[in-house]
Amino acid sequence: MPYSDSDEQQTGVPVSKAVASTAPAAVKILIAGGFGVGKTTMVGSVSEIPPLNTEEQLTVAGLGVDDLDGVEDKTTTTVALDFGRITVSSELVLYLFGTPGQERFWFMWNDLVHGALGAVVLADTRRLESSFAAIDFFESRRVPFVIGVNCFHGQQDRTVSEVKDALDLDPAVPVVMGDLRERRASRDLLLALVNRLMGGRVALPIRH
Repeated sequence: MPYSDSDEQQTGVPVSKAVASTAPAAVKILIAGGFGVGKTTMVGSVSEIPPLNTEEQLTVAGLGVDDLDGVEDKTTTTVALDFGRITVSSELVLYLFGTPGQERFWFMWNDLVHGALGAVVLADTRRLESSFAAIDFFESRRVPFVIGVNCFHGQQDRTVSEVKDALDLDPAVPVVMGDLRERRASRDLLLALVNRLMGGRVALPIRH
């Protein structure tokens, strides 16, 4: 695939050990998925600091290159990354890095993934195939991830089982549904990832 490389992914210290230390553990998390699935929206809704984003207006240069099927009304796109931060507890802080979604920017994923302990892959049930590349990317590097189904306008037209079957997911991969414009939905998605990284232990509630 266009984004593959031969470098072995280094995941660093496991979260379960990092959380046990006295100093807050700073954990890098990637927010990935296809074009227009809501990565920038999620980072913006949950970040406790003003999020950094690199959105630019779509131009004629992307015509015939970017796939706008299902997102014809989208006028901007992330060209580098989104960045935000959220404190889970006094022991754990998550640093969120949103990846660009278009295929022409996939080469950047190889750099962004270094040091990441986990990932959130966002999916749109209207075009689930747009999430396949991100799923393959993290599976090939053995980076734990969860699936977040962005229920646009609160509409949920597929069940969790249907999404798992359509994406051919390992049974251990959690699927969380919600409208990612809402902080609570984005928070619950991150908690599902933290819980998986901690080996199924109950995650601490995120500070408000």
